Amino acid sequence: MKAPQKLVVLKLGGSVIDSNDAAVRDVLELVRGGWRVVVVHGGGKLITQWIAVQGIKSEFYQGERITDRASLDVVTAVLSGLANKETTAYFRAAGVNAVGISGIDGGLIQGKMRDGNMGYIGDVLRVNTSVLDTLLQENFVPVVSPVSANSNSNAADTPLLLNINGDAVAGEIAAAMQADFFVLLTDVNGIKDAEGNTISHLDVKQAQAILSSGVAFGGMIPKLHACLRAANAGVICRIVDGRSNGAILCAIENDIQGSTISASGSSIK
Repeated sequence: MKAPQKLVVLKLGGSVIDSNDAAVRDVLELVRGGWRVVVVHGGGKLITQWIAVQGIKSEFYQGERITDRASLDVVTAVLSGLANKETTAYFRAAGVNAVGISGIDGGLIQGKMRDGNMGYIGDVLRVNTSVLDTLLQENFVPVVSPVSANSNSNAADTPLLLNINGDAVAGEIAAAMQADFFVLLTDVNGIKDAEGNTISHLDVKQAQAILSSGVAFGGMIPKLHACLRAANAGVICRIVDGRSNGAILCAIENDIQGSTISASGSSIK
């Protein structure tokens, strides 16, 4: 019997990549090497630009965008439209057989509203991986926008869609699919301790302690939560500086400068 292909879930940072981006080249190498790859992207900087054009003020809490109804429209248009299609096009231009989808498509992500103070920000309630399984079986690379379905959309004055943080969506997908690796590409070299030094390896208890201590702040908070979700499902998680060449390949080959979070703290799988 043929051994199953290994799976890596990638979370790309908020800047839309281009066809010369190191991440595109790494994904192409992974696919050529027989890996299955799922990409989840953000688009925070692009959303902020378009929200400003609409005269809407951007507000954040613990690294996540507070999303009113007007902001939700922009988030949906930018993430599932411009950012998703440009990112997919860049992958395809480089030779990656990519397909752009959102959390809506195929019922991939069902979400629930978190609380009124965050507006139409949601948390993942359920993951239906069937659409990803089908695409991967046909040798496509799914490129996922994190805009997702609202499980309580029948309530009065409640939208069909929710803005769910891309890190959270990626972590839930990695957990649901029991990926071999979950790699988050960001613009810092991993998780820092109180003295500003990069922590190379953490188990889930240490990662939770970092969150509880307040050392992690801003965008690192949802990244750590996503890693905890995936690590508790047995996935090895890596937070690395995506600006460096070969960052994804190095993360998978255990040759990284960033941080690894796993159930045991080990970097080997």
